[in-house]
Amino acid sequence: EVQLVESGGGLVQAGGSLRLSCAASGSIFDDYGIGWFRQAPGKEREGFSCISSIDGSTYYADSVKGRLPISVDNAKNTVYLQMSSLKPEDTAVYYCAGGGWGTCSLPKFYDYWGQGTEVTVSS
Repeated sequence: EVQLVESGGGLVQAGGSLRLSCAASGSIFDDYGIGWFRQAPGKEREGFSCISSIDGSTYYADSVKGRLPISVDNAKNTVYLQMSSLKPEDTAVYYCAGGGWGTCSLPKFYDYWGQGTEVTVSS
């Protein structure tokens, strides 16, 4: 069973930066979709930054373009989310997902999920 473990969340002021990491127990990032999702209280889980298994393209939701890029280090089985220019509306629990297929921004297309790490952005 593959496990994903996120780290790097915390409290940050608006305009600040954080880097989230997601370490996998196996090599699941090479040929499959990878995604970062977030869920704010009372809202659905949102896929906002991901790499497609279909053609390797990246997808970014309009709300995060230019601010929350995804990257992957296959040698370390780790995916990163570099967060900058953070806003209070970025406050959420952040999840990484692996083993994906199909549309990379949709949760239903992933087999493996991390436990989540909380990010709080104060104004």
